[in-house]
Amino acid sequence: MTTSVSSELTAMKNATAMAQSKTERTTGMKNDSNMFLTLMLKQLENQDPTEPTDNTEWLSQLAQYSSLEQMSQMNSGLENCAKYINAMYEDMNLNSEISQTLSMIGKDVTLHIPDENDPTKYETVTGSVTEASFEDGTGKIKIGDKYYSIANVVSIREK
Repeated sequence: MTTSVSSELTAMKNATAMAQSKTERTTGMKNDSNMFLTLMLKQLENQDPTEPTDNTEWLSQLAQYSSLEQMSQMNSGLENCAKYINAMYEDMNLNSEISQTLSMIGKDVTLHIPDENDPTKYETVTGSVTEASFEDGTGKIKIGDKYYSIANVVSIREK
């Protein structure tokens, strides 16, 4: 009878320690690791001296902690890698648009400018590109005395 009461007390103490660690928890893997270690220490403090926890269980918990730390580091590395790849992709897109816009200087182009009132209709503009510029992150070409977005270009010809 004493053993079952003692085991029940230990289980209640462990449950209390888990509840306390959950209420103290904030976001982030660092806090998850701290919570894990806190929980392990609470289990050590509150274990029944007459029925100590098996060493294999502690080794298993330490292995879980090690896995948690490694996953946290890997996740951080993957996030950094994704940010770097995204920045490279944005740079490549910008460079591509700059190259496309600059390559049109001195060439004859045809553009379809959509009608503001009726999107199914458009005005056709044809002429020689005399200048290129970049406004609002997009390429613009100058034909005559007006600037047009390169998005409206439908054909490019050598002079």
